[in-house]
Amino acid sequence: MDLNLNRRKFLKISGAASAGAALGPLGFDLSAGPARCAPLKINYAKETTTICPYCSCGCSIIVHTVNGKVINTEGDPESPINEGALCSKGAALYQESHNEHRLGKVRYRAPGSSVWIEKDWDWALNKITQKIKDTRDKTFVTKTADGLTVNRNEGIANLGGAGLNNEECYALVKFARALGVVNLDHQARI
Repeated sequence: MDLNLNRRKFLKISGAASAGAALGPLGFDLSAGPARCAPLKINYAKETTTICPYCSCGCSIIVHTVNGKVINTEGDPESPINEGALCSKGAALYQESHNEHRLGKVRYRAPGSSVWIEKDWDWALNKITQKIKDTRDKTFVTKTADGLTVNRNEGIANLGGAGLNNEECYALVKFARALGVVNLDHQARI
C-alpha cells in the first residue's frame, strides 16, 4: 500500500469507499459482471458513401446495405464538409426508403367529397396533365395591354420544397418555365 497519501488521493479513496458503502445495502451487486453487448445491425453490411441530395452543401453520408436493402444511414465522420454531422433532412434520409406511413398508392378526393378513393398511376397522371393543360390554355398571356410580347402563364404557380433534391428542383423549374410559369418560388429552409 502506498503510504505517500496526498489530499487528492485521500479524497478519491474515501469517496469511492463511501459510494460503495452507501450503494451496497441498496441491493446493488458491486461484483464484476460478464460484459455483453448486442451485435451491431450494420455488422455485416456493405458500406457505401454518397452525397446528401437535399442542398448544395454536399454532406457525405454512409449508407449501409444488406442484400441491396438500406438498413442504416449516417453522416460520414471522415468528410471535411460535415465531419459526420447531418441536418434534420439528411438525418432522416433513411426514411426515404423505409417509412410505413408513406403512401404507396394514389389517393384521390373529388371536389366537395370527404371520401378518398384509391386510383392507379395512369389515371392520376392523365388527370394532372389535363388539369395543367386546361389551366394553361385559360390563363396564358401572349401580349400585354400595350402590345409587348410576354408569353407567360399567370394561372399556375410553382413552389419547390425542402423535400426535393437539387436535380428534382432543376427539372421542376425547367418544366415550369416550359409552361410559361413566372410565379416561381422555393422553400429550402429546415
